[in-house]
Amino acid sequence: MEYRKLKDQDQDESSASEDLESLRGKPIPAVSPVELSMWKLKSAVTIALTVLTSSQAILIVWSKRAGKYEYSVTTANFSVEALKCAISLAALARIWRNEGVTEDNRLSAKLDEVIVYPIPAFLYLVKNLLQYYIFAYVDAPGYQILKNFNIISTGILYRIILKRKLSEIQWAAFIILCAGCTTAQLNPKSDSVLQTPFQGWVMAIVMALLSGFAGVYTEAIMKKRPARNINVQNFWLYVFGMAFNAVAIVVQDFDAVMNKGFFHGYSFITVLMIFNHALSGIAVSMVMKYADNIVKVYSTSVAMLLTAVVSVFLFGFHLSLAFFLGSTVVSVAVYLHSIGKVR
Repeated sequence: MEYRKLKDQDQDESSASEDLESLRGKPIPAVSPVELSMWKLKSAVTIALTVLTSSQAILIVWSKRAGKYEYSVTTANFSVEALKCAISLAALARIWRNEGVTEDNRLSAKLDEVIVYPIPAFLYLVKNLLQYYIFAYVDAPGYQILKNFNIISTGILYRIILKRKLSEIQWAAFIILCAGCTTAQLNPKSDSVLQTPFQGWVMAIVMALLSGFAGVYTEAIMKKRPARNINVQNFWLYVFGMAFNAVAIVVQDFDAVMNKGFFHGYSFITVLMIFNHALSGIAVSMVMKYADNIVKVYSTSVAMLLTAVVSVFLFGFHLSLAFFLGSTVVSVAVYLHSIGKVR
């Protein structure tokens, strides 16, 4: 009996040593420098997009004076597009100086490449204009909640335009998301069921459709030529954005701009808001190029909660039970949408 026990022990030690010998000399799988660099880039863009998105609605509300915008909304949008274009050109100039001009970073104007950019540029114009006027009906936290409807539009348009399949978990997440957005807008202190009036809901749905379509279309453009430098792609998108916003200035605010000046009514907060919008737009483009809309979904969810917390201190926002429960449900829906992604 004692002999058998010792024999079994010897066999166990022998097999263990054989396992160690078989592993010896084999390299441990390591993350390549390219993968590590891409992971760092995605992480940095996600964090930046979250911070910029959470402060976006706050800065728009903060830029109001006596409940209205003293500056021209169309000139503010034009300034955003011009700033994004200037940043893209500056980044390109640095690349040309360090790496030289190549086929991938050349600022060419081939019709077949440039012709695709007016569509998302026009959609973003309408969406950005609505973004200002919706605050007549909703507060900053409510706006962030309603923005989550673009997850639904993005998912549906992914299926229609890019032919990407959605899992049953993702479709269930869409339903939960609608329930969460509605719950967060419940108004227990009034005869009206929802805090946001009908006009606000219509604007939110239209913005979601525009944002979803523009986002999916832009991602398709960005990824159609993966080697193409993102700053070249951004440049053409923002050039058309400037053109459409210039038309909007002429149609809507031409007399006011001619009489009072382009920058009339601008304040320090307005300038901060313009920089915020510009950097946020560039961050979104980088997400479309190097990641996908799921990363954008994560950022929107976290930004929603950050906006609510900051609004409590800045605007005296009341964090009601309905808003807290609705935010929780929305966050769960976003999480389900991300883990339910078809592999």
